[in-house]
Amino acid sequence: MAFTSVPAQATVADLTSAEAWYSTLIGRSPDSRPMHGLIEWHLGQHFGVQVWVDPDRCGRSSIILSADDLDAEAKRLSDAGIGHDGPQQVTSSRVLQLKDPDGNRVVLTGA
Repeated sequence: MAFTSVPAQATVADLTSAEAWYSTLIGRSPDSRPMHGLIEWHLGQHFGVQVWVDPDRCGRSSIILSADDLDAEAKRLSDAGIGHDGPQQVTSSRVLQLKDPDGNRVVLTGA
């Protein structure tokens, strides 16, 4: 079997608040709404982020995204009202840990 894409996904209870939060995180509105209760951001030809409504499973997802400049992203997110504790060194890389409104973990990695 040949896999052709890898979407990261998060389950949420309230799509409206999740859309606002992820739009701020990603820096733009969703690229598509393929079905009711699902929004997508296409971050590359074969990868992206999906956010979908599933109140029974919300808050259990983890998404890891790479950023070119972690310090700049931390500042941009702080300025936009997304709280965090700043970039942290972990072993050989740096991470910026975030939580969406439903408690899903979003981790940015980078230099």
